[in-house]
Amino acid sequence: MAAAGGGEAVKEVKSKAELDSLVGEGNPVILHFWASWCEASKHMDQLFSHLSTDFPLVRFLRVEAEEQPEISEAYSVAAVPYFVFFKEGKSVDTLEGADPSSLANKVAKVAGSIKPGEPAAPASLGMAAGPTVLETVRELAKDNGASHHSGQLSSGTGDQLKKRLEQLVNSQPIMLFMKGNPESPQCGFSQKVVDILKKENVKFGSFDILSDNKVREGLKKFANWPTFPQLYCKGELLGGCDIAIAMHESGELGEIFRDHGIQITDSNEGKKLDEPNPGKGGVTEPSGLSTATTERLGTLVNSAPVILFMKGKPDEPRCGFSRKVVDILRQEQVEFDSFDILSDDEVRQGLKVYSNWSSYPQLYIKGELIGGSDIVLEMQKSGELKKVLSEKGVTSGETIENRLKKLVSSSPVMLFMKGTPDSPKCGFSSKVVNALKGEGVEFGSFDILSDDEVRQGLKTFSNWPTFPQLYYKGELIGGCDIVLELSSNGELQDTLSE
Repeated sequence: MAAAGGGEAVKEVKSKAELDSLVGEGNPVILHFWASWCEASKHMDQLFSHLSTDFPLVRFLRVEAEEQPEISEAYSVAAVPYFVFFKEGKSVDTLEGADPSSLANKVAKVAGSIKPGEPAAPASLGMAAGPTVLETVRELAKDNGASHHSGQLSSGTGDQLKKRLEQLVNSQPIMLFMKGNPESPQCGFSQKVVDILKKENVKFGSFDILSDNKVREGLKKFANWPTFPQLYCKGELLGGCDIAIAMHESGELGEIFRDHGIQITDSNEGKKLDEPNPGKGGVTEPSGLSTATTERLGTLVNSAPVILFMKGKPDEPRCGFSRKVVDILRQEQVEFDSFDILSDDEVRQGLKVYSNWSSYPQLYIKGELIGGSDIVLEMQKSGELKKVLSEKGVTSGETIENRLKKLVSSSPVMLFMKGTPDSPKCGFSSKVVNALKGEGVEFGSFDILSDDEVRQGLKTFSNWPTFPQLYYKGELIGGCDIVLELSSNGELQDTLSE
């Protein structure tokens, strides 16, 4: 799909494999993530096309962000316009927002036509693009208040919009946020998820994100998921198109629906096929568990003071409901063991009967079933969970959040990196180490490869998905690109000594 003003020198990328091949050639590459609905994005694309004529030795590539979710997710694209700059097969810089001067300057740097710190040649902005395009882009940037936030959610609508989004994702047991509607999808990915839900014979609600840009942009931040469609079950994000396809093909999607009491109907007759029984956990009839299985389950539920039977592991939950309970236990600073029910079907099926509880996760304290995610959440909100833990003699320990707070403040300047300063394990970590040493900055470091709990937890803690991460007095400064930019501008030492 061509963007407005799409010059012939700009190539539309259709797959991640194609992109990897082009970047792998080693030539300078500029990649533009854009969207047809974003005016700033379209006007920046005009400038992008004009720049391609000024720099014939650079490959200019275009990706429609929401039509290529695999590529967008690979580069953590959360807003458009967004640019990634490659040199010698590696990503060396990024730019977010409608900032024509910065775009031209960064293109020229990658092309090797200017020295660091010098402005781009006038032709890169004026002669090629023309004053009309530039004025339009600058006006858009001005209207948005800050050029680098042009495609993002305005902070002023945060609380009100968050409340609306919470109501929307919980408005139906199964909710699909898509382009178009189930009868007339407006993109192939939305069509695929609609087809999957119809094959699963479940009723679902839907919301056309093309009809409401606030919901469209807000949901990306609310869910921490940059693309559409987005599929929710009981208010929890399951994922996008690829995840829905994989879960459907493995049978996992149907199991999640059944585990959470979703009514499955015969698509031809409208007959209910899976109706939860009225017992406590949807299981009222014993199924003849063997003595050995019963004894094994009894041992498991008593194997730790607090044990969570979940899908996946605490650091890698395989469903949103399991993740919710893990988060609650960590917030309550509770030490707990877990059992991955996906790894053992005898336990998975048997525990439903043993506990008279038909879904997962299941939380046990001192061998007694507390309940699933909804009950645990309600108990936390009411303070009942803390009370039960106290009555049963379960003491609180250090949460990952508290541990991370201590770590990021353990040195005035703290670098979370791959490897050590003397032996970095990735080029980006090495660049930050060299920048700090070059400025004569003393710093502490932590090898995130040595502790996966810290590695995964810090992404959420800092809301920053990649490493390295540099902190000053417990506050995140940024990653490799930001540190290098501060260094090249002569601002790094001042930033780390304020």
